[in-house]
This record gives sequence, C-alpha cells and structure tokens, in this order.
Amino acid sequence: MSARRDEVRTQPAARERAERRLVARRRTFDSIPGETWDALVDASSAATPFSRHCMHRAWWDAYGATAHDQTMVVLDEAAPEAIVGIAPLMHRHELEPGDLALRTSIRHQPGPALRPVPAAATAVFFGASYHADYATILAAPADLAPVCDAVAEALANEDSSRWDVVDLRRLRAGDPATDKLLAAFEWVAPRGCWLVTREQEEVCPVLSLPVGIDFEGYLGTLGKKERHEIRRKVRRAEAAGPVALTRSADPLADLESFIDLHQKRWGEDGLFPATQGGAASRRFFAELFKNCAPTGLVELDFLSIAGRRIGAGVILDDGNTVYYYNAGVEPDARELSPGVVMVASYIQRAIELGRTRLDFMRGNEPYKYEWGAVDEPIERLLVQRTVAPGSR
Repeated sequence: MSARRDEVRTQPAARERAERRLVARRRTFDSIPGETWDALVDASSAATPFSRHCMHRAWWDAYGATAHDQTMVVLDEAAPEAIVGIAPLMHRHELEPGDLALRTSIRHQPGPALRPVPAAATAVFFGASYHADYATILAAPADLAPVCDAVAEALANEDSSRWDVVDLRRLRAGDPATDKLLAAFEWVAPRGCWLVTREQEEVCPVLSLPVGIDFEGYLGTLGKKERHEIRRKVRRAEAAGPVALTRSADPLADLESFIDLHQKRWGEDGLFPATQGGAASRRFFAELFKNCAPTGLVELDFLSIAGRRIGAGVILDDGNTVYYYNAGVEPDARELSPGVVMVASYIQRAIELGRTRLDFMRGNEPYKYEWGAVDEPIERLLVQRTVAPGSR
C-alpha cells in the first residue's frame, strides 16, 4: 500500500479518535438488554434478521456449550453508560473434536477455496455464525468506522494466548462494516504482526421482485424452459386439489410436524440427526419459534394440497426481504413437486406483501437459479498472527 493511499485511508479515523474516544470492552451477551441490542440493529445499515437479539438468544441457549462468549460493546469514554456499538463475537477452535456429532462446525459450501487455518487454532468468530447466514458489526453509520477501530484495538491489546485467528465470516456484499473492519485491522497489523486477508466466502442467490409485478409477470422474466417447467409443475399440483401455503398460528406446537417433514427429506444429513447435535437443533428452533415468531420475524408455514401436508418452510421476513431459511418436504409426494410449489407460493406471497427480494441464502444449489436468482457474495475477513509480538 502506498504512503499516500495509507494517509487517505487513515486520516478520517485519526480525526475521529481525536474528537471522540471509543473503547471496546468485553460484556457477556446475557448482560446486554434486548432493547439496547435491537436498537443498534435498527440503526445499522447492513443488519438482517440474523442480527436480532432473539436470534442470538436462541443460538446461545441451544449451542452455548460449544463456544465461549466474547461479545464486545463499544462505549464512549465520556458517556460510558451508553453503548455505541456491539461486536457479537465468540471464540472456540476452528474444528472441535465433537463437531461431527454436534453439527456445530463452520460449514463451507462448495465454491471458492478459503485460506486454510489449522484445525486447532483458537479462533474469534461472529456470534451464532454457524447457523446465521449473515453477520455484521452493530452501529449507526456515523459510528461504524470508530467502532471498528475500537474492536480492532481491543483485539490487538489481547494477549496472544487468547486467540490465534480472527475469522469473521458471513459479511454481506456491500456491507460497509467489511471495509471499515479491514481498514481497522490493517491499521494495527504491523504492531500486532498480523496477516490480514479478505476473500469471498460463498454466494447467496437472491431474487429481485420488481414493484408492481404479479406472479405471472415474474415468470415472464425467466427463461422459456424454466418458465414452462414451473408452470407445468404448479398446474399439475393444482389439478390434484386446492393448494395452500398456511402460516402456523402456533409454531412451537407445530415444531414436531416441521421436524418430521425436514427429516423425511434430509434424514441424518439434516438438522435433527439422532445425536446430541439433533437435540441442540431442536432447542434452537424451539427458541426461535418462542421468541422470534411473535414479533413476525420468523414464520413457519405448511404447504398442503387437497388438505394433505406435503411441505414445511421456515422463513425470516424483515419487511423488505423474505429469507428462505429452511424447509422439508414429503418424499412420497414428489410427483406433486412440493419444493417448486412451495417456492412459487412464497414468491406470490412476497409480491402480494410488497416485498422486493427473496433471498435463498447460502449455497449455489441449481434450483435457485431456475427461479432467476442472482449471486450476491458474502465475504470473510481473516486475521492471522504471523509471529509473536516482540520476537522479531
């Protein structure tokens, strides 16, 4: 990096530090009020439903035994009672001996090869990032740069025994936190003997739903072959009887029905295998349905044809985007194409509600592109210690 470019990048942060002193402090997740957390989610430009307090609450309740809470709050030293930013963090090894059974490893879909990290490395991750498709730093846009500076400074001041790598994944394309964190990490990298890497982690295929379009109009934007196949399968299902995508009035009571359909489709490769990991996933979804569903953030739906349940879907909805989070289908109903019919039903509903996006989230499965989805990358910031400070 040239001296001039470095000067341009660091001047705004330097001015901010001169005007305002922000510091990052460890604070347990449990000690932060939910309303304080969600107020920062609302203020953040790139936050998603995965940033919400109830989502993190569900994760820590279900999987807390698999990681150590390293949440940071960022405070103004002149007014330390007010939290300016939150870095939802945790740490553990990159790969724990129990990961296969517990289903808690950071999974990477087939795609670009990521920079390798030793399995035994003690890593700092975003909190809940095993089961969250997006993550970010929580702060108002005007505070984001100094908040990221404070987080990087706090990590730099920690003893080298505390962590080997900072492995922050699930950063959305265009999230300004990525640039701010990268600049902050690079600022302290020489002092901390850090190697800082930015790379694409995976892709999230996303549908854009133009304002004013109806479902038939949306199908008209697809290729001729895809449009024909979707219409054929939907009409075949409709010929078998009335098609309905019905929202569960009591997702917690209907959890077992969702698990049954999920397991029929995925078996031991699904979220609820007959292991300890299955029990943790069951609790995670129970907590999601208990704490997030009443707010409208999380929704469980059942697809039925002629009164027969053949599919179940879990979505997140933030008022602009529908996130297709998880699903299960009845394999014996494959002739009715329950997966296609369920996606069609969600798109129709999203259009009717005025949503402008349907996000299929992580993974480049072919079916997503049949609906016209376009890849949006998610990124990873990796900080590795190269040599122990003071040993050069």
